[in-house]
Amino acid sequence: MNIDWKFASPEIWAQFHHEHRGSLQQSWAYGEALTSLGIRVERAVFWDEGRLVGMAQFMCRRFLGYVSMASCTRGPVWHPDVTPVQRAQIYQLLKRSLPLAPLRVMLISPDETAAQLAPEALKGFSRVMTGYATAYLDLSLPLEVLKSNLDGKWRNRLNKVLTHDKLQVHALPSLKRSNWLLGKEADQREARRFHGLPTDFVPAYIEQCTSPQQAFVVVYAELGKETVAGMLFLIHGQVASYHMGWADDQGRALNAHNALLWKAMAYLKAQGVSRLDLGGVNTHDLPGISRFKLGAGGHVVTLAGTFF
Repeated sequence: MNIDWKFASPEIWAQFHHEHRGSLQQSWAYGEALTSLGIRVERAVFWDEGRLVGMAQFMCRRFLGYVSMASCTRGPVWHPDVTPVQRAQIYQLLKRSLPLAPLRVMLISPDETAAQLAPEALKGFSRVMTGYATAYLDLSLPLEVLKSNLDGKWRNRLNKVLTHDKLQVHALPSLKRSNWLLGKEADQREARRFHGLPTDFVPAYIEQCTSPQQAFVVVYAELGKETVAGMLFLIHGQVASYHMGWADDQGRALNAHNALLWKAMAYLKAQGVSRLDLGGVNTHDLPGISRFKLGAGGHVVTLAGTFF
């Protein structure tokens, strides 16, 4: 096993990432978008006798002016043949060879559940943060099965909003619509005082992808001439991730988000996406949003956590 920190082939990276359904945070375009925003990104690929068997993308920051922290979020992306013992060897090599100043910290947040993560793989590491919970939709299933998997109340709301004679739902990789929704996102962040990736990240991400169609889709609902709700999804290979959503009072009253998510599921499935990551599930702090994701048939996955 050996590690290459100077790998410079986005095509090979993208192919491996696609084949093994890597997370958004491990996609080449994600790293390039962060780089364009001034964030340092380091990439490592792992070889076994000339065969690519894994890769990891790190976001790097400095603290107190001299301590560097490198974080591999929802990664590395592994070939399934890599054994836990081999993974342990690679983690130790990563820690020793990380191309940052000697005073450094390396954090690993695997895209695996605790049950999937073999204890010996992270031998010598300690968990410093509990796992992130998200909800997956299996878009490889037929649409009729996906609909049957909807919670009964969720499906009833969907059927009702779909029969509204004045509501139109569209799904497009439209830069104009993306910028419009990012403006709504900026407004609601300010109103609710919450933070996330900078809104500049989305256009930077789209720019790094081969085409807008391979990068994102905006799904939006129009009531007459008024746009009452919208959702943005980022595409990364076989997987898409929910990124943001907005609705005004009319949109919420109509349960427009049910129609938007259903439209997104059908659109993404037609684009060859096999899994939709609906994002965080937190029934304590965000019960309404969590119920919505679970009602859509989402399967909750709690990741193993962050390790130092």
